Amino acid sequence: MLAVREHSRLELGRKLCTRGFEPEDVERLLGELCDQGLLSEERMADAYIAERARKGFGPVRIRRELRQRGLPDDIILPLLARSACEWRDLMRAAHDKRFGGASPDDAKERARRARFLEYRGFTAELIADFLHGAEAGSDTE
Repeated sequence: MLAVREHSRLELGRKLCTRGFEPEDVERLLGELCDQGLLSEERMADAYIAERARKGFGPVRIRRELRQRGLPDDIILPLLARSACEWRDLMRAAHDKRFGGASPDDAKERARRARFLEYRGFTAELIADFLHGAEAGSDTE
């Protein structure tokens, strides 16, 4: 399983238990894998964040997904600490892929785009700044 992709300790433990391994044996194995450096939650989080950001997802959604995979905030938050400019660029790419480079025509279209970006996991502040800038025509950098 680790040869395919990185896993969190919780994910790998669940998978092994569903395949019939005893919980005590799974815990011992997970400890050994961590000691040997074969299982690393930091490495898993870093790879996951890079992949999801590349696919156009924002920090709010990525954080929620990592927490569902059993990772604590003290691992997640430092890895998500990109500058607002970097997240804005990723958001712009996701927006332009979905809607093209044109600015929203009216409030209804702006709201539709905001819902899309919110679903993707970008913060309300970033979305408002971006859409306000797109409306003003200052979104070409």
